[in-house]
Amino acid sequence: MYLTQASNENVIELMSWFNNKDELETWAGPNFNYPFSLATFKRDLNINVSKSFALLSINGDFLGFGQYYLKFEKCHLARLVVNPRFRGKGIATHLITQLLTIGKPDLNTDSCSLFVFAHNIKAIKTYSKLGFSEAEYPEQITIENCLYMVQA
Repeated sequence: MYLTQASNENVIELMSWFNNKDELETWAGPNFNYPFSLATFKRDLNINVSKSFALLSINGDFLGFGQYYLKFEKCHLARLVVNPRFRGKGIATHLITQLLTIGKPDLNTDSCSLFVFAHNIKAIKTYSKLGFSEAEYPEQITIENCLYMVQA
């Protein structure tokens, strides 16, 4: 498995992973338009601002997607998702590990952060196994039931 810059084709496939507004909001939060078009999806994804990556298998299967950017001096991970066809196989761990491997030196930081909804128990378990723990956010979180997690 390896990371590559997310392509337009990856974004088009990524759009197919969300079948309803609830799935999309769990992944991207409440400020992502639904229903979406390619143009609105790319705009809401901040594809031209955040570093956006596709995790591919050796065979070229699109396994996962994730982004990172600098937030409060941390490598902040965003919009992490595994292709529904490949969930439950430990791919999220590879995705996160690889994003942090390139993101931390790229952003010149040793610590990481992310947001997750409290009802996303599987994601929280994965993040906890990777050393993330719930922390107090430096500002007020305006999204209900949203947790801030850090890995020092």
